Amino acid sequence: MFILVTGAAGKVGQQFLKRVLGDPALGTIRIRALCHQRLLEPTDRLEVIQGSISDRDRVREALEGITHVLHLATCKETPEDIMDVAVKGMFWLLEECRVSPSFQQFLLVGGDAGMGHFVYPHPVPVVETQPHSAYPGCYALSKVLEEVMLEQYYIQYDFNGCCLRAPWIMEKDDFKYTLSFAEDVFGGPRWCELVDEEDAKRYAAAGTVPVMLDPAGEPVQRNFIHLSDLVEVIVAALGHPKAHQELFNVCMDEPVNYREMAEYLKTSRGIDSVDVATEFHRTWLDNSKAKFLLGWRPQVGLQDLVDGAWDYERGPDDPRKIWYPG
Repeated sequence: MFILVTGAAGKVGQQFLKRVLGDPALGTIRIRALCHQRLLEPTDRLEVIQGSISDRDRVREALEGITHVLHLATCKETPEDIMDVAVKGMFWLLEECRVSPSFQQFLLVGGDAGMGHFVYPHPVPVVETQPHSAYPGCYALSKVLEEVMLEQYYIQYDFNGCCLRAPWIMEKDDFKYTLSFAEDVFGGPRWCELVDEEDAKRYAAAGTVPVMLDPAGEPVQRNFIHLSDLVEVIVAALGHPKAHQELFNVCMDEPVNYREMAEYLKTSRGIDSVDVATEFHRTWLDNSKAKFLLGWRPQVGLQDLVDGAWDYERGPDDPRKIWYPG
């Protein structure tokens, strides 16, 4: 197996490389990393080439001899770049895979932004057959476009692909910083903008965490996946016959209930919480299909997610660096 990884220098890409290259059982797998701005160090099983997936000639070169593609490259809310990556770039990848004599499988890591995650009400669990419902902005739209392009290649060319639709990906102390009332908050909501300025300063200083409430005053349930669990389901899907032309929701077995999270932090660490009214809604992403067909089981639940984030200690060579805001 010879895998091309786009976005290889990102959060998921780097962890995937460590997982595959560090496992003797996967010792026959070779990887080629297509990097745009951030480069990696090559090894005996890792080739590194630089270029943009919006450049067809570079994509053709990158796919030479490749059997599998793991497509991770993405943009956030950057309208000037996102169509080059999400549409043009993925189109060139699909086209060159389609005519490649060595190609076997295309694996896309998508996102639940294409389902609107907690922006829209979801009265029942979100399953793979539910229609797309991107929230406003170009990032969510790009997640829909990626999935639809891949699905159409199944129809047009009987293409072998698979999409792993993931929610917000957590590692290290990420989850702790999603709950900060300070300016160091990771992603959204920006809690400091949902309460009075003085209250935000007081909550930040005390380490108080927010309990997100929906418009009905109920605690929000929001979907996450730990990076380690995402990497494991990627490994499970690679070359798996039951992944052929399938879409899988991949996430924790249950979404994080903000009230339960706050109660656990109070019991385990004495950390206080405060209710924060929001316009967001409870969502339950259903991962049953991935568990049934791929034999995958997420290992990180609510308490593991909390403990991992609060116990994580960064060394001087591990500064907190956010490549994307969410």
